[in-house]
Amino acid sequence: MAETARETFGARMRQARETRGISLRDIATRTRISLSTLEALERDNISRMPGGIFSRAFVRAYATEIGLDPEAAIREFLAQHPHDFVTAGSPHVPPEDHVAVESAQSIARTAVTLGAMSVPIVTAILYYSLWVPAASRTPETAAADQAVFADAGAREPLRFVIAAIRDVSIDVRIDGLRREQRGLSTGEAMTVEADREVTLGMSDAEAVRLEINGEPAVVLGAPGEARVIDIGRGNFGAFLAVP
Repeated sequence: MAETARETFGARMRQARETRGISLRDIATRTRISLSTLEALERDNISRMPGGIFSRAFVRAYATEIGLDPEAAIREFLAQHPHDFVTAGSPHVPPEDHVAVESAQSIARTAVTLGAMSVPIVTAILYYSLWVPAASRTPETAAADQAVFADAGAREPLRFVIAAIRDVSIDVRIDGLRREQRGLSTGEAMTVEADREVTLGMSDAEAVRLEINGEPAVVLGAPGEARVIDIGRGNFGAFLAVP
């Protein structure tokens, strides 16, 4: 028999909320989750939700507000919506071989990236060593060559300090290779370093305070706004707060 609306996860959550006399607007105000996202949750319309760790963070916050066990609610939510869009990175889903696969893929991507980065450096060294006559290389030319090689081989990493002014879920990808998903409690901070860029996902952009290379960044979004941003060497200055 087809599952009825009352048997869905969203319908059970709505019934529990209404039984306790709590409005969606009250939950939106306290959790900073948008009203449209909460409505989508109660309608089981996961296509209107951000997915992954953010959907689970919203379910946890919603369940807490209506007095239900948040971890049990997340397990029930994942059982009804066992899609990669929802379950990615979930501690409630057995990792099986996914960790090994992702590790192998990361190693392969790293090897390819390092190989690609080394080709121009090696080519330049061979060119100047073998084809440029020593007599034509002035002290100024030699000094410029050394500066080029030093810059190519030793750049200071970009350093990000990510702090929470209230509880927030964070999803960080560093140089497209490593990924960390976690929750930050109020007052907690984490530090990451990247060679090229960081992709930062947040369940509540306004709850995140960011520093880049020791400089404060602008507020990253509105209260309750789930957002994903890319910050790299080419654009990080646009995120810095104006003194």
